Amino acid sequence: MSRLNKYFQQYLSAKVIFAIDLVLSIIASAIVVLTLAFFAKSGSNYYRGVFSLWWLISSVVGTIAGMLLFKSYNVVVRHTTLRDLLNYILALSVKVILIGLVVGFVCIFNASVIIALVLDFLLSLFLMICVRLVMFWVYDMYKRKFKELSNRQRVLVFSTSDKSAAVVTRLENSPHYKVVGFITRDDKSKNLRINDLPVFVCHTDQQVEKVLDKLSVRSILFTTEADVMSENTSLVEYCNQHNVKTLIIPTIDNLEGGNQILRERVREVKIEDLLGRQEIKISMDEIIANFKDKVVMVTGAAGSIGSELCRQLATFGIKQLVLFDNAETPMHNLRLELEQRFPRLDFVPIIGDVRHPDRLDYAFRKWHPQVVFHAAAYKHVPLMEENPCEAVLVNVFGSCNVADKCMEYGVEKMVMISTDKAVNPTNIMGCSKRLAEIYVQSLGLAVEQGKVVGNTKFVTTRFGNVLGSNGSVIPRFREQIANGGPVTVTHPEITRFFMTIPEACRLVMEAATMSSGNQIFVFDMGESIKIDTLARRMITLAGLKVGEDIEIQYIGLRPGEKLYEEVLSNKENTLPTSHDRIRIAKVREYKYDEMKQVLNELVNLAHNVEIPEMVILMKKTVPEFISKNSRFEEYDRR
Repeated sequence: MSRLNKYFQQYLSAKVIFAIDLVLSIIASAIVVLTLAFFAKSGSNYYRGVFSLWWLISSVVGTIAGMLLFKSYNVVVRHTTLRDLLNYILALSVKVILIGLVVGFVCIFNASVIIALVLDFLLSLFLMICVRLVMFWVYDMYKRKFKELSNRQRVLVFSTSDKSAAVVTRLENSPHYKVVGFITRDDKSKNLRINDLPVFVCHTDQQVEKVLDKLSVRSILFTTEADVMSENTSLVEYCNQHNVKTLIIPTIDNLEGGNQILRERVREVKIEDLLGRQEIKISMDEIIANFKDKVVMVTGAAGSIGSELCRQLATFGIKQLVLFDNAETPMHNLRLELEQRFPRLDFVPIIGDVRHPDRLDYAFRKWHPQVVFHAAAYKHVPLMEENPCEAVLVNVFGSCNVADKCMEYGVEKMVMISTDKAVNPTNIMGCSKRLAEIYVQSLGLAVEQGKVVGNTKFVTTRFGNVLGSNGSVIPRFREQIANGGPVTVTHPEITRFFMTIPEACRLVMEAATMSSGNQIFVFDMGESIKIDTLARRMITLAGLKVGEDIEIQYIGLRPGEKLYEEVLSNKENTLPTSHDRIRIAKVREYKYDEMKQVLNELVNLAHNVEIPEMVILMKKTVPEFISKNSRFEEYDRR
């Protein structure tokens, strides 16, 4: 079918139509000559030999002359009109006139010849029309068949696992997908059939191409993210380069509700599927038990991390969910989503700013949360380098406010979302998050030591970049690709650690469940990824070619930006936990009284926009804060 598709997407060339019409005209003349000879009177040789030869020669010459004169061949056959039919008649008229003149002058011209000329004309016209009608019918039949195939994608399922076999049953009555076989790398599956469908073992691109072309398949369906990652540089790469769709059903076991839900869950493979690794497995039963029937508050609820926390918490049977954020439109959108997806969820959206203690006090006094997830923060490094006072006011002062209210209102546990940029920070944003960590941890230690009265446990989680978060590199690259490029990369060697938003939130939940208080949890981020490689893979996934369709431009490191992020978890800087992929960061302990005084001074400097004094105090408090590619490097030399 794919070969037919290539054929029918093109018009028949004028040369081909010319040749077809010429052959049909000669066939018609030959039939007429044979008929005339057959019905001639016994003993008459007028219509044999020389007569037949001149008739056929005249037919060839006349047909060529007529078609060249009236351009009857220069049409699109499937778009033939009545005007084109007139050209055929005129071209054939030239033919029969020439035949009549030649045979009349050389041989004989009588009533039989006139009848034969009329028959030649009509038979030639009839054959041409019949051939065109056959072409119309074949093309129309093809269009219907191709439309059916287009509406119902023909797919090959990767692997022969139980999940892959289950896809056939799931898609059996689907109006959208038709499974035509399986494709695998496993030689043991050779010559097997699963659910009466063939299994194709392919090790090379040539073998894959042959199978796809044979079955008219333009989509390959994966059933697990692990399979996608295992074929990242082989089958997925081939599909990207040859305009073959790669589809995925991440959670077939959880599908229910019929074809429509299946239609929604089957999607094309995205760059996020190719960058990950085996996700951290956590104990969801313990997490659900930890939050069930409790009032939970999320600050920064409308952000990328905060909103995903809300979605997951909504499934835990909590008593009430308090959403706190200062972004009106994102909060409105989140409210509509929660109302639609979780109609039984009791939630309260509050527009407020963590920089305003009075607004926070209202939320705590009114709703008395038992667990608080603090995700509100400014996160963009270049912006905070240009607006350092705002970074301190939101990330430091705001976190202090939330922690203080947790203490005041007897919150059981506060979980603060931090970042890998707090490790040996090179920018204002990273240092502000480290200062927030220091305050929260010092407050927790003071509670443990009895120096401050309270029962709140404080937990901090650090992780790297999250895939697809607001303002992150992946949405930015997608936008640049959609606009035709160029795709801008800061440096060809810059690398980053990545994780998915759901995975980050599950880590936060696990940390909140397993912590006894005052720990900073980090986890194995896997291998770092070169951003240049990421950009190139995204361009390829979009069906484009780097350097031909989309250019990559290197624009230089931005203020405060590192080439390489710090490794979060290794044996030198962390301690083990009961989970082999989650560890506790070794950090210096600070005294709460001293930190309270320092942070009050820091906040006053931020309020008064005394930037040099504020940055100097930040560097003094966090000695490992060494600015890079920043105007604040001069304070390091002091």
